[in-house]
Amino acid sequence: MSTATSATTSSGAPAVASPNAESALPSVARMPERIPGERPTTGVPFARLIGVELRKMFNTRAGRWLLIAIGAIIATALVIMFFNESGHHRFEGYLSATTTPSAILLPIAGILAVTSEWSQRTGLVTFALEPRRGRVTWAKFFAAMLVGVAAILLSLALAAVAHQGAITIQGYGGDWALDNNTLLGAVLFVLLGVAQGVGFGMLLRNTPAAVVLYFVLPTAWAILGNMVSWLESAAEWLDLNRTMNALFTVESMTGEQWAQLGTSVGLWVALPVAVGMWLLHRAEVK
Repeated sequence: MSTATSATTSSGAPAVASPNAESALPSVARMPERIPGERPTTGVPFARLIGVELRKMFNTRAGRWLLIAIGAIIATALVIMFFNESGHHRFEGYLSATTTPSAILLPIAGILAVTSEWSQRTGLVTFALEPRRGRVTWAKFFAAMLVGVAAILLSLALAAVAHQGAITIQGYGGDWALDNNTLLGAVLFVLLGVAQGVGFGMLLRNTPAAVVLYFVLPTAWAILGNMVSWLESAAEWLDLNRTMNALFTVESMTGEQWAQLGTSVGLWVALPVAVGMWLLHRAEVK
């Protein structure tokens, strides 16, 4: 048997609810008010996603200090070249001094573009605002590649300024000759490194692990290819450093050299990016 109870007054009459009773309820029991304004009818534009990813790459302490470190190394290299041998260096030499630091350190920015979502735990916000992970992933990739293109253009400009300064101040005759293979090699050196960094970041989603493996694995493979005789033939096709070196050392690459370059790029760049994207689309966001 169930019993029902009701609030009554001391005289036995039912109690009448106070008009302020609703306001006395806890705030958690109230229904939230509807946010005013128009509701979006389309998704986040892809260009905006790229802009957001660009901001996230360098809007952190690690990103800013990485840019400062790259700039300081480039400036130091140019100053040394300017005073060494009275600045009598070819434009190609100045370009090598400006592109090499970017090619070595800028891939870390590509790694941070991916791993920051997981190390800083901002992935919940990112994928809540844009649930389609494919668009976010490609936005990260294209943002990193745009940074690489900007670094190449800046390297060309700084090398030209330093070379012209040596001509004007040091009295150097100047040598602006630049082989097409050298320019292509500088561009690929930077862009492939950035793409490889993004791929390692997607594979591991952990900044220290991705940075260490990015530097250790290709270097270890290059050492093994040089020291172990039966790996020599495989290293000619799978060592990215060796296949890229042909762009700087020969005037015209053969078909076999291009095939070797494509094979090494497929192993160290395309494969990490493809597998990393596949894993990133299925990883649990915490």
